[in-house]
Amino acid sequence: MKSNDLDFEISFLEGVLKRRPNYIDALAPLAEAYTRRGLYEKGLEIDKKLAFLCKDDPIVHYNLACSYVLSGYTAKALLALKRSVRLGFWDIEHIVKDSDLKALQKYAPFQKWFATLSEKIKK
Repeated sequence: MKSNDLDFEISFLEGVLKRRPNYIDALAPLAEAYTRRGLYEKGLEIDKKLAFLCKDDPIVHYNLACSYVLSGYTAKALLALKRSVRLGFWDIEHIVKDSDLKALQKYAPFQKWFATLSEKIKK
């Protein structure tokens, strides 16, 4: 996506949210657009709001984990990822391949948890 198109998308979604602050169908793409733009902290704030609004959605919590990692909050990222898995996110291959989670994969508590998770899945 071109830079101007991304800026337009962000502006449009921000405008929608001024009128409807909890509109999930605008919050999710805005968080993604902020992340693509490199505005990780803004994306994180939106993802935290989505996690509050969608407490039982595994994808929302997975995206929150990604935002935490990209914003430098490794321990919080692991907590969000664990919650995502408890809620039903079981795409282990995606967790391993997701470049947003690269820094988390170097985190010793993640490695321990992931090894345990992988063993549970094999059984």
